[in-house]
Amino acid sequence: MYTIFMLLLQLKNMQLKKIFGSGARVKLFRQFLMHPDEEYYIRELTRILGEQINSLRRELDNLEKIGMLKSREKNRRKFYRINPHFSLLPEFTSIIQKTNTEHDRISKDITRMGDVQLIMLTGSMIGGDNALDILIVGEIQEDMISQYAANVLKKPDLNYAVLSKEDFLYRITIKDKFVLDLFSDRKNLILKNKLKKDTELLISALK
Repeated sequence: MYTIFMLLLQLKNMQLKKIFGSGARVKLFRQFLMHPDEEYYIRELTRILGEQINSLRRELDNLEKIGMLKSREKNRRKFYRINPHFSLLPEFTSIIQKTNTEHDRISKDITRMGDVQLIMLTGSMIGGDNALDILIVGEIQEDMISQYAANVLKKPDLNYAVLSKEDFLYRITIKDKFVLDLFSDRKNLILKNKLKKDTELLISALK
C-alpha cells in the first residue's frame, strides 16, 4: 500500500511546493478540510484567517487548479468549497487532523486511563453526523471517560463506546455492522491503533 508521500510524488504535474508552499495555504487547508460542507467567498476568508486578500486569491486559484477546490458564482461573489471528488482528499484531511494538537492531547489523556489499544474519533468529534463520538478499545473504566468528557472536553453528552480487544476483534470476524461501518468511513480519525495488523488482516479478509 502506497504511503501518502508516494501518492503525492506520483501525481503528474503536481509539486509538493505547490501544495504546502505558504502559511496562507496551510490556513486555507485547515479551514476547508475541517469544514468540508461549507463554502466561503474571499473577503469572508480574509476575516476568518487574518490574511491579505491578494495572498488568499493567489492561493485559492492554485488550489482550484490542482482540483482540491471548486467554485461557483452567486450574487456577484465567487464561492469556494472542497471538491469531494479530489483524489487525495482523504489523505490531506488525515494530515490536517493529525496535526491538530487537541487530538494529540485527547489521545494522551485517554491512553493514561488504562490499557488502551485503539482510539477512534467520529461523529461530533470530527464535525460529522455519526451517532457515536469516540470508540475506545482496551481495558478502561467507563466512568473515567464520562468524567473526562464532562470536565475536560466539556461534552457531558458525549456518546462513546468501550470494547475489549477480544470483543472488538470478534465483531470484525462476524462482520459486525457497527465496527465495519466505522472503519469503512474514511473521515473517521484513528488517533491510536496498536491493533493495526489485526484489523487490516481481518477487514481485508471480509472484502
